[in-house]
Amino acid sequence: MSLTRKTAAELGALIASGEVSAVEVTQAHLDRIAEVDPQVNAFLHVATESALAQARSVDERRAAGEPLGPLAGVPIAHKDVFTTKDMPTTAGSKILEGYRPPYDATVTARLREAGLVILGKTNLDEFAMGSSTENSAYGPTRNPWDLGRIPGGSSGGSSAAVASYQAPLSTGTDTGGSIRQPAAVTGIVGMKPTYGGSSRYGLIAFASSLDTPGPFARNVLDAALLHEAFSGHDSMDSTSIHEEVPPVVEAARRGDVAGLRVGVVKEFGGEGYQPGVIARFREAVDLLESLGAKIVEVSCPSFGYALPAYYLIAPSECSSNLARFDGMRYGLRVGDDGTRSAEDVMALTRAAGFGPEVKRRIMLGTYALSSGYYDAYYGSAQKVRTLIARDFEAAFHQVDVLVSPTTPTTAFPIGERADDPMAMYLADLCTIPANLSGNAAISVPCGLADEDGMPVGLQIMAPVLGDDRCYRVGAAVEKAFEDRWGGPLLKEAPSL
Repeated sequence: MSLTRKTAAELGALIASGEVSAVEVTQAHLDRIAEVDPQVNAFLHVATESALAQARSVDERRAAGEPLGPLAGVPIAHKDVFTTKDMPTTAGSKILEGYRPPYDATVTARLREAGLVILGKTNLDEFAMGSSTENSAYGPTRNPWDLGRIPGGSSGGSSAAVASYQAPLSTGTDTGGSIRQPAAVTGIVGMKPTYGGSSRYGLIAFASSLDTPGPFARNVLDAALLHEAFSGHDSMDSTSIHEEVPPVVEAARRGDVAGLRVGVVKEFGGEGYQPGVIARFREAVDLLESLGAKIVEVSCPSFGYALPAYYLIAPSECSSNLARFDGMRYGLRVGDDGTRSAEDVMALTRAAGFGPEVKRRIMLGTYALSSGYYDAYYGSAQKVRTLIARDFEAAFHQVDVLVSPTTPTTAFPIGERADDPMAMYLADLCTIPANLSGNAAISVPCGLADEDGMPVGLQIMAPVLGDDRCYRVGAAVEKAFEDRWGGPLLKEAPSL
């Protein structure tokens, strides 16, 4: 089997045993990127020389007898919203084109400490605002299953890189579903850890109370290994939780659901959901029951208000966070010819540097926070957020985990929703509640929709710091489906 088709755990073991070198593994993935990324556009920057240097360092450290972690030498694609001092960080925006930060994000630093080899930076919706990776200033990423369709967003570059075998692992950020939704529509695993369980330091902020770094992988164990590698308390992040990382790797290896109570969210289904998505979801629920889980229908009535609440809270926070991009400190500067005021330069810079979706959300957020409207809009949305958290709390008194489809539909054609923001926002209908409450949630593949042969995702939600439950149930579902399919779902993906 080609090195690019092996799992991260397999590659780590091969490198550790000396059967292959980290340099060989890295070069194989760089060759794959050169072969297929011109079609996919998953990467904004490929760090060929840096990656090979990192790989050589791992080989030298291993030869010297230094103890290394299970992912040492394994390549990874890194979302271009994490700062990296040795390569550009653009957040998918023209306003940061060519920007090289003077420091690494905590997630970046921990990847390096674990010996992971960063192949480069992946494409995303500008400042992580979108559900399709069509909002990138550097062109859309394409779904490896069908190059005419979106790979989800905002972390679409990261999901497409893993789904097209350009990297065995990648990082993403999940603000309203931006890891789970792209994972679902590209047929891979994507995890949103508990909010505060992974550091936001050095993550270019979209919505500070929602943004959560997390892993992508082609199987549950690989995702758990990556989750463990970069998570944990960080004194540089004031929202970081002072708790140990839940035993996610142990849970992923265990993978059983016998005796677990699994709640099916009543509010997620029906009108607006693609029939093939609902069919695969019901099959997954039946599978869980056959594995020994007790299935319970759970009602979370406030979930119906999650979407409008999110699209007041997230734009409000982004309007504040993006005020720093003003042409005065770093990045793009337009119109500074000595004849214009600082205010004019700021206005020209932001007009030229921000794309339409970012401008839309800044205006929405600024309006929601304005005098006379704050209580009516932002304040009311925060009250709804509290109700959603209470719904989760009540649900988890009845069950151990909740399940739902990850997305209402499979990947839609590129351009189909470009002029309809509301239709675009509905892609995050099932994922947003977990962000508003801070819960852990994962998406795992559960088959292909009958209508279009595109991947469908099963979402598993757990309480705060119940991340290991997501991996335990996800691994059980994965094993059962692999027994049924005779192998991983991605073996059916079209070759590029």
